[in-house]
Amino acid sequence: MDRNIRWLSAGGGLRAFGLSMVLPYFALYLRNVLGVSYPVIGLLAGAIAVPALALTPIGGWVTDRVGRRPLFLVTLTVEALGILSLAASMALRSLPAVASAAALTSIGGALTGPALSAYVADFAVGSDRTVAFTFQRVGWNAGFTIGVFAGGALIGPLGFVDAGLAAGGTLLVSTAVLAYRLDPSPFDRSRAAQGVPRAEPLLRPSTRLAFGALGSDRPFLLLCVGMGLVALVENQWGVTFPLFASSVLGIPYAILGAGLALNGLVVVFGQVSTTRRAIGHRHTTLALLGLGLYVVAFVLLGGFALMPDSVVAVFFVSVFILTLGENLTSIASSTLPSNLAPPDRVGTYNGAFQAVYGIGGALAPLLGGAALAATANPLAEWLLMVAPALPAVWLVRRAASRLPAGANRA
Repeated sequence: MDRNIRWLSAGGGLRAFGLSMVLPYFALYLRNVLGVSYPVIGLLAGAIAVPALALTPIGGWVTDRVGRRPLFLVTLTVEALGILSLAASMALRSLPAVASAAALTSIGGALTGPALSAYVADFAVGSDRTVAFTFQRVGWNAGFTIGVFAGGALIGPLGFVDAGLAAGGTLLVSTAVLAYRLDPSPFDRSRAAQGVPRAEPLLRPSTRLAFGALGSDRPFLLLCVGMGLVALVENQWGVTFPLFASSVLGIPYAILGAGLALNGLVVVFGQVSTTRRAIGHRHTTLALLGLGLYVVAFVLLGGFALMPDSVVAVFFVSVFILTLGENLTSIASSTLPSNLAPPDRVGTYNGAFQAVYGIGGALAPLLGGAALAATANPLAEWLLMVAPALPAVWLVRRAASRLPAGANRA
């Protein structure tokens, strides 16, 4: 494995440590400190994601124009400043300020995604690329495991503000580590050697330019929509799951943090072996198997929610099952866009895919908030939230029949 991939994994772990100290508990801050209702939390989460989603395709286009490393170092800095601003806003207990700081953090993270994906893809091809993205995920989840556990343990006695300040400082350190240790990718070196033609503007604010190259690639667009629906289901984990666990099941922060940390542990100790077994199988099949495990985990949690004696045990079991699903879907979502992209448009394809995938993620808390407000029956709530899995399966299977066989193999 290239040394840059190893350092990127380590830096990603440090970044995940910082982010997971605060972001998994953001909805709980809105609910428990500011008293925001479930539907409004869903609307806020969606609204916070909108600016990032609008800029993600442009970020992918820009990373193919200015290079991978220069872009993600800038956007990671923006992300760190966003978390520091979030901590300051929490001290003020101002909902508009908190939402603005969260949006800034979201923008930084969204613009970082295509550049990081393209950077990894520059150093690896074929099955080696699948393995490289796996190492990124393992590094990220090692940091997530420690960070989310620390956040759950610290927020209770110290509060959200101090946890946010510690998180922001960690993100600045992780960005500095990446700036110092990472080399330009082969694409970056080639770009620097050739220079940017003077007739080519650095950035044209045109959605057509970001998506125009993708318009004729119908199988890829079909895949994006299908995976967007997959994200609509699986991203109930990001906001609705901890909100449900805390507000409906009454699970305290410390146990919630331990449960979320289990997610990271299952990735750290299970992702590499999962990826090895996945080599040679179709990415689309892996994505659908993972989606099925998410559905099982969510319905299980809803079904046992009315049994107080088993709530905590079922909570941990659900986390374990959905993480097995996450290990499968992540292989496809991280690798397949780069496999399908022409060599000079890896950033653009990743930006487009991550934008549509992100739309599903942004709509997830909206659907979750509406489901929690619509009925008091926990099982009915989760059945509503997993309903998009049905059209997701149909679309992904339809796309799979049209994708190049080699690109669709892990």
